[in-house]
Amino acid sequence: MIPEPTEAADYHVRYTRCNATNPPPCDNFSDKNEWLPLYRVVAHLARIEEYMGDHHRQSPRRVVITGLGAICAIGNTVDDVWRAVAEGRSGVAPITRFDADGYETTFAAEVKAFDPAMAVGRKDSRRMDRYSQLAVVATREAVSHAGLDIAPIAERVGVLVGTGMGGIETFEHGTETLITKGPRRLSPFVVPMTLPNMASGLVAIDIGSKGPNFATVSACAGSAHAIGEAAMMIRDGRADVMLAGGSEAPITRMGVAGFNAMGALSRRNDNPEGASRPFDAGRDGFVLAEGAAMVTLEELGHAEARGATVVGEVIGYSTTDDANHMVQPAPGGVGAARAMALAMEDASIGPSDVAYINAHGTSTPLNERLETQAVKRAFDGLAYRIPLSSTKSMTGHLLGAAGSLEVVITVMAMRDGLLPPTINQETSDPDCDLDYVPNIAREGDIPIAMSNSMGFGGHNVSLILKRWDGA
Repeated sequence: MIPEPTEAADYHVRYTRCNATNPPPCDNFSDKNEWLPLYRVVAHLARIEEYMGDHHRQSPRRVVITGLGAICAIGNTVDDVWRAVAEGRSGVAPITRFDADGYETTFAAEVKAFDPAMAVGRKDSRRMDRYSQLAVVATREAVSHAGLDIAPIAERVGVLVGTGMGGIETFEHGTETLITKGPRRLSPFVVPMTLPNMASGLVAIDIGSKGPNFATVSACAGSAHAIGEAAMMIRDGRADVMLAGGSEAPITRMGVAGFNAMGALSRRNDNPEGASRPFDAGRDGFVLAEGAAMVTLEELGHAEARGATVVGEVIGYSTTDDANHMVQPAPGGVGAARAMALAMEDASIGPSDVAYINAHGTSTPLNERLETQAVKRAFDGLAYRIPLSSTKSMTGHLLGAAGSLEVVITVMAMRDGLLPPTINQETSDPDCDLDYVPNIAREGDIPIAMSNSMGFGGHNVSLILKRWDGA
């Protein structure tokens, strides 16, 4: 019970004179008895705040998933993506977005059969960078899948779209125009189309949502951050529905050349489909990919009230930073391990409750070694008993959109009881000795799963997802 305030009536009598026309001499505290009732009321308000905080922690608003949307190299819908994952199909192929002759890497994971004019309309497509176009398409699928009518609840619906590169293609074309044709030939849309928050804004315009809206820009952790922060907004009562995820379209001349300059991309030009091989001893870099994935998150009571079909639940989230290096994870994977441990704590579960981990698994020599160490650190001896896989072996690395795509895939895996494979496993690495579900998907009961994302800048995100078996 909330305690009753003491001498509340006395407070009312003494301080009815506290108004704009006759304020008390608030700088004179000589009469302590005069101010004592106010102190008592303030103390009572503090007790109420403490009570409400305890009550909130004990009974948080539950966040469920009611819609999924995805478009990437292995499919233009969620069903197509999941079918390709289950079959272990790669979406990597030679680059067609530009002439890659002379580049150190000549392949990527491009979205296929995508016509922007057909997808978002001819006029709008000219005013959107490709990453925004993909975000709109994925969001529409997530909204449709959720059966959501946004108009009546628009002010309680928000959007968070994560990205790492934003409108890099627009920026690249704009720079080329500036250099070759001069400043007066630049389009007035260059700046807004380039902005990393513009996908969130355009999605809101497209679906009519008027709640919280911003972009999470944390490199390859961007869309995982978006889902985690969106879930927190629903938990805290700031929204009832959030469309959250990420979008990326980095397959440009600058994108490929820039990552090549870092030595980050695979150079298996003779075998594109076999290039992404997380945890394999022969991995030599990640495969650049484009696409978008969005989820409809909803407060459980709101979803039940409208008769929505729930497909999963977000029960845990944590984010940490390595504070170690611009692009290298901390030694021993300590930052990532801490994120996993804190996410499990947030979900009120232990390591033995996690039945599957969708790993960050980029196919770079350093990441997989340190991620394996991080999992061992977070799960101790149980690490060898938990299957984990990297679906980037099929989708390539969508950078800021990777985390949300992997959440979509993990939800489907939980639904169907199928562990996604890590394809292209040919040579074992002694530093990577866990169960990576090599090459072929296999059956497995997944009541609770973890999805991990890490990004340049030392960002770590861990999300805990629960299969929906009823409230």
